[in-house]
Amino acid sequence: MSLASYFLGIAAALITLIVVIEMMRRRRLRERHAIWWLIAGILALIVGVFPSTLAWAASVVGVAVPTNLVFFVSVAILFLVCIQNSSELTRLEAQTRLLAERSALQELRIAQLEARDDKLDR
Repeated sequence: MSLASYFLGIAAALITLIVVIEMMRRRRLRERHAIWWLIAGILALIVGVFPSTLAWAASVVGVAVPTNLVFFVSVAILFLVCIQNSSELTRLEAQTRLLAERSALQELRIAQLEARDDKLDR
């Protein structure tokens, strides 16, 4: 591993962590959505600082090429992020539908009350 790739890996992991933490600080990303990105950034930082851990983890898991383990873990984390986002989207769609139904019922009730009020005024 060259010195440039060593520093590039550490810099990429640190930038990822800094961006995620800054987005959380500015309330642009909630903690429950940031957890997988934080895990990915911490794992990348550990592998960047201690590159031998990747070879060790690959041998423990039984992966012949350590880079394949990186790709597998990356895809797994992105898969979990997609599942989490799909779950959140489904919940928000149901909530939006419920709010729209309640709003429509309220508008109907207001229209009925206004019609009744108009009849009493005459």
